[in-house]
Amino acid sequence: MNLADIAALRLANQQILNTRFTDPAELVAWMGAVQSQDFAMAKWALGLRLKKATDTSIEQAIDAGGIIRTHIMRPTWHFVAKEDARWMMDLTAPHVYKLAGTMYRQLKLDETVFKITNDLIGKLLADGDELTREEVIAEVNKAGIETDNLRATHIMFQAELDKIICNGARRGKKFTYALFDKKVPASAPLKREEALAALAKRYFTSHGPATVQDFAWWSGLSVTDSKLAFETVRNEFETAGVDGREYLFPAVAELPKVHGKAILIPAFDEITIGYADRSAAMDDAVAQNPESGSGIFKPVVMVKGKVVAAWRRTEKKDAVHIELSRLAKMPAAAENSLEAAGTTYARFIGKKEVVFQ
Repeated sequence: MNLADIAALRLANQQILNTRFTDPAELVAWMGAVQSQDFAMAKWALGLRLKKATDTSIEQAIDAGGIIRTHIMRPTWHFVAKEDARWMMDLTAPHVYKLAGTMYRQLKLDETVFKITNDLIGKLLADGDELTREEVIAEVNKAGIETDNLRATHIMFQAELDKIICNGARRGKKFTYALFDKKVPASAPLKREEALAALAKRYFTSHGPATVQDFAWWSGLSVTDSKLAFETVRNEFETAGVDGREYLFPAVAELPKVHGKAILIPAFDEITIGYADRSAAMDDAVAQNPESGSGIFKPVVMVKGKVVAAWRRTEKKDAVHIELSRLAKMPAAAENSLEAAGTTYARFIGKKEVVFQ
């Protein structure tokens, strides 16, 4: 196995290549979690992996409640399936809380304050109301709790970690919050070892080939916990050594055949951000080029699982304009496929045409 093989298998296991999914919630469950702080790009991350989808259909699936958007695993937004939200939060929230500790101390936020704010927010949403952040914080202010200097952000953040709130349906362009227990089904808690194994199995199935270091990065768990999870599920996967690293991945009869067409990858996509080591997706020169955004912070163009360009979109009334920043030589077949890739994205967001600049 080499880096090209790793890139090919990741495209297949992440459902970018020959996806079998049509339902957004089922796809998110397969992936384990999908980073989603850039909401528009995160919807495209799902659309890219579905047989038929539009921006609108994915947003409807989120509003319907099958997909939860919350801060989980790491201190950023992720999509998770509603059936997974509770046990995943139980497993990963303590570590995220520790990461926030310094900021909490600076803001004079502690368990006493969070008990007050959690109780208040829980009562606000108890009747099934879904409120915007501004509406929630206004009520917290009325109760005499200071919410300036980032305190509001971290009050809401902790309420998510404590399973008080999660996303509600969007109200126009505004996000709302709903009571976690109203959106997420009750379930028997998993033992810690069971939860570690479940998360690792989900990750290596959907993201493999990957290393224990990749899993630790993606999950936000400690290296000790990640190694325990890795060893627990190791025998359920194939293993391969590449450049001194051990990779786990689902068994395959043969390597997937990867076409040479261009693929428009969103910013913060799992195909890049899901790994600590991104050498399979980017050559060093590309990774170090500021235009690449490290393959994470900017949308990129991939060919056979390798980043070859970055792209930027501007939406017009009936069209989307795409500007490319080339980072590596693009084969002729990929150049010729750009129009089709752009048209697919344009149709996803409801535009009639794509214009490359």
